[in-house]
Amino acid sequence: MAGVEVSLKEMLTAVEGSLGAAVVDYTSGMALGTLGGGKDLDLTIAAAGNTDVVRAMARTMEQVRLKSSIEDILITLEKQYHLIRLIAARSGNGLFLYLVLDKQRANLAMARHQLKRVEEQLEI
Repeated sequence: MAGVEVSLKEMLTAVEGSLGAAVVDYTSGMALGTLGGGKDLDLTIAAAGNTDVVRAMARTMEQVRLKSSIEDILITLEKQYHLIRLIAARSGNGLFLYLVLDKQRANLAMARHQLKRVEEQLEI
């Protein structure tokens, strides 16, 4: 089992092209921890904004009566991937992992695999 800091380090170092990572509480919109980012990528603001994305997706699924759970959400930008993975474990209810990747350098499949591993090991 890993805490937030260890999980953030794993997310950022295990996938080539990672630019920033966060563990976010989508009930409040607050980041429990961030690592990476910079002046062009404020992870605290991105975490709060992506909370709205998660809530909107959950509302939409409810409205169309989809009986499935969200594994991850991918936002593709011109030069970046923004990957959101909802934490399914009971101890992580209401949380998501957020990883920003350089589109030219990152392997999206490996990033998704790594986030799944981090999710399984994260203990809050």
